[in-house]
Amino acid sequence: MTTAKANLGKALFFDEQLSSTRTVACATCHQAEHGGGDQRAAVGTAGSTNPGLDGLFGTDDDIAASPGVPLNLADGTYDWSASFGLQSQVTPRKSPSSINAAYFPLLFWDGRATSTFRDPLTNAVVLTNGGALESQAVGPPVSSTEMAHVGRDWNAVAAQMTNANPLALAPTIPAALETWIAGRSYPQLFTEAFGSPDVTPSRIALAIASFERTLFSNQTPFDSENGGIPSLTTQERAGRLLFTTINCGVCHGGALLTDNLFHYIGVRPTAEDQGRFTISGNPGDMGAFRTPSLRNVQLRGPYFHDGRFATLEEVVEFYNRGGDFNAPNKSPAIRPLNLNAQQKADLAAFLKRPLTDARVAAATAPFDAPALYSQSTRVPQILGTGTGGSNGLVPQAEALEPPIAGNPNFTVGVYGALGGATATLVIDSTQPGTGPEIPAAASLARTTVQLSGVGAGNGFASVSLAIPAGPGAVGTELFGRWFIADPGAEGGVAVTAAFHFTIFGPAGTATDVALTPGSPLAIARLHANTPNPFNPETTIRYDLRDASPVQLGIYDAAGHRVRQLVTAALQPSGSYDARWNGRNDAGATVASGVYLYRLQAGSYTETRRAVLLK
Repeated sequence: MTTAKANLGKALFFDEQLSSTRTVACATCHQAEHGGGDQRAAVGTAGSTNPGLDGLFGTDDDIAASPGVPLNLADGTYDWSASFGLQSQVTPRKSPSSINAAYFPLLFWDGRATSTFRDPLTNAVVLTNGGALESQAVGPPVSSTEMAHVGRDWNAVAAQMTNANPLALAPTIPAALETWIAGRSYPQLFTEAFGSPDVTPSRIALAIASFERTLFSNQTPFDSENGGIPSLTTQERAGRLLFTTINCGVCHGGALLTDNLFHYIGVRPTAEDQGRFTISGNPGDMGAFRTPSLRNVQLRGPYFHDGRFATLEEVVEFYNRGGDFNAPNKSPAIRPLNLNAQQKADLAAFLKRPLTDARVAAATAPFDAPALYSQSTRVPQILGTGTGGSNGLVPQAEALEPPIAGNPNFTVGVYGALGGATATLVIDSTQPGTGPEIPAAASLARTTVQLSGVGAGNGFASVSLAIPAGPGAVGTELFGRWFIADPGAEGGVAVTAAFHFTIFGPAGTATDVALTPGSPLAIARLHANTPNPFNPETTIRYDLRDASPVQLGIYDAAGHRVRQLVTAALQPSGSYDARWNGRNDAGATVASGVYLYRLQAGSYTETRRAVLLK
């Protein structure tokens, strides 16, 4: 364990560029404020539902789990998934918690990630013991459901990260991590962490695991109470006593509140998911899953490997009735408890606040996090409605990949259209109309393809485009639609709703503010400073929609002001340039490092980063 290795792992853990579509990071499914689990998993929500063993949605074996990537190919285009179409696939099990995972000898619900870590390319043993985190980390980036295109291997993953700008997609980065990165490339970061610039699969796993080992949660009211500081309410103490009396601690005992073993407890029939049996081959493990820790459990709903229950109250009811299904290997600890309403309420109360670390809930250090592109306004947005085609069906556009300047594979799809029809994708600086006329030209793309599929509503296709590179592209607003030749549509053309996006630059250079007339948020726009990194001077450009009071200042990573560049009681609307020569207000040259520049224009405030390298 070194600080550099853990910092590198933190950058990789939150970097969506680790996935083939640049839309999924480790942190996408493991979020601190949700107990290290995935807040997107929600019972009964279409976008986070896996149809289970029967392949049918809306049946009892549905699973609430984590959306990953669309079924995608090496050229960036999407293939059709029988269950999910062109939309993001959903994993067959809910994400376990990443917090305190360093203490578990086996990882994943079925324990297939063992303590012996082997290089994913050579199969050579890298760690003989204690490497479960590393063994787990090498799975998702090559899973075509979670993060990978079909056929992706670790050579491709390592090559992509070698050429990636660290956390380029992140709207914001914690100051300490941003200061450490300091505008360096991944090979430079790997040099500090490992002694040479090679970005290898095993090093990626070692770094991510090192970061995860910093995620231990030991500051809960439960811990304070155990330390002799009264910290529980009367009801919570009653729930703790009941927890012990009815033997919950048999499986959820010790400091981690887990025995780290595998049990079948009757959540679902064993045939639906064989669990640990698929690894061990032991009939006693049929349908058995690893006992999760109860630390921060209040934050981690929905619950169990299939996300079946939305609340802890439902979980308590499940245990109170002795589970829902039986099998020869069902744990004898799962039996009717015959608790009354007060006892159930007490037990649920103990599982909530007493076991929750406030740092986890608030996502404060060491659980602080870069913001994810996929949870920002940078994701293309669907606008309005389209024009229906055969059988009145309106085709749907799929646009979720990052429109970052220079992205060579920005993929846009269409589905729900007439199979076999001709479809034209138009992406322009102005919103294309709803047909039947198809624009003859467009500023970014006008591409025609033939849809796969047969019949009304079964047509689909995708196109992979390149986003223009260079700082001049940043801030460009674009609108897109698909136009489908369909005799069943009015005027013979069915049209999707429009999608809208703004090209953004690498971390610290993007803008999420559109200067659309009449928008209450469109007061100003702060652009990337150029050059960045810089020495000795950089230019900061900003736009004002309306006349506004303006303050533009430079701050160090700790938030202390270094230089005031602009102070204006009222500055007219227009575009402005400000130059910073790396000096403070006193005229002294400042040290190399990461600095923040903040524009305040009326009620608008935005902060970006500038890196001074000497």
